Amino acid sequence: MPKKGRSAVRSPEEKEEGMSAKQRKTDSPLCFDSPSSLFQSLIAPMDVNQFFQQYWEKKPLLLQRSDPALTSYYQSLFQLSDLKQLCAQGLEYARDLNVCRCVNGKKKVMNKEGRVNYTQLRKDFDQKRATIQFHQPQRFKDELWRIQEQLECFFGSLVGSNVYITPQESQGLPPHYDDVEVFILQLEGQKHWRLYKPTVPLAREYSLEPEERIGKPTHDFLLKAGDLLYFPRGTIHQANTPAGVEHSTHLTLSTYQNTSWGDLLMDVFPSLLFDSMKSDIGLRQGLPRSLLTSANGSSDVNKQVCMFLRGLAERLEQGQQELRSSEMRRDFISSRLPPYRLQEEDIAPVGKLPALEDSVCMRFKEHILLTVEPSQDNTDEATELVAFVLHSLKNKRETHMMGAHVNDEEDVDEEETSPWSGNHGPSQSSSRVYASLQLISLLSGSC
Repeated sequence: MPKKGRSAVRSPEEKEEGMSAKQRKTDSPLCFDSPSSLFQSLIAPMDVNQFFQQYWEKKPLLLQRSDPALTSYYQSLFQLSDLKQLCAQGLEYARDLNVCRCVNGKKKVMNKEGRVNYTQLRKDFDQKRATIQFHQPQRFKDELWRIQEQLECFFGSLVGSNVYITPQESQGLPPHYDDVEVFILQLEGQKHWRLYKPTVPLAREYSLEPEERIGKPTHDFLLKAGDLLYFPRGTIHQANTPAGVEHSTHLTLSTYQNTSWGDLLMDVFPSLLFDSMKSDIGLRQGLPRSLLTSANGSSDVNKQVCMFLRGLAERLEQGQQELRSSEMRRDFISSRLPPYRLQEEDIAPVGKLPALEDSVCMRFKEHILLTVEPSQDNTDEATELVAFVLHSLKNKRETHMMGAHVNDEEDVDEEETSPWSGNHGPSQSSSRVYASLQLISLLSGSC
């Protein structure tokens, strides 16, 4: 992986460092005034409210647009000719890209070992008609960092991306469905898409689907440069580059993985039960003898569990209990992109630290999270609630969405910080202060 604090490759935006923000903004057909305005410009001319009412998690949306400025901008995001320069940055097979092709309805992976050689990559692309699947290009491309950071603010969920480059008369992947909401931006050439009715609506897992099971397509169309396609998770799809098209390049933006009501319940239930057991003696009573070793659960056990669940629901409705999401919120704040082009000097403390009674102005509010959780300290005293101030200002763009591929040599920064600056890895060493109404009021204030 690239060294800390350095972009993986020098982008065109970096060469424009001397331009003003206003000058740079006029070069893009997208509006970066706010996360909402960016999303609105991304799906234009569709209205945001109409999109969420009629399409989000419901059905595909195809936006075919003949806009030369948008087409040119899309092409600038990523193109086939970028690969030569990117390969010089030390790309590795599997970690940074896959080479694959759909053969007889199955995915054939054609990766080599170790680092990617550009000459070999082009040979596989040109002669073997293999698709190049480039992982998380926002690590290298500043404009994608800019777009995806704003989309993460808009959705409140991680936004990943892949680029697919496919030669003519070829297909990279067999029919399948994904566990994410998908936005396709056609960057170069054309792609023939076929969408099918989901077998698992709003799927929570990725899965291949055989041709004989999926039936006829519900949508069959050609996506051209500048067009946008959206479809919900679970939508079965396949795509190929038609004859007469030199190659196709498209960008897949994906979000809302494991961000369902069920995921929230799995996150909040442990703390909800822990809190309820303090006040409900029934939850603290022992299980019937030999229950854990019995072959099957009895109807009496099911009735007892239902009674406990109804009691939890009643206490929630009456405001006697609070829901505390911890892992989902922590995972998002620790894994998301840092603010676009944020420099170390931009977050350096200025002046003296505020006192509890002071009012403060919050910068980067969308990247800061306050969560109140039980203390993890092992003491003989009763568990206390602790306020954690978490932020993503020191997250690394170079490792965004890379998961197990993150280089272990890049240490997590575990510096002790003040509650006003926090640290980038909330699960490692979040600055904390004991909760008080004064502190919460101070942190939520803005000007």
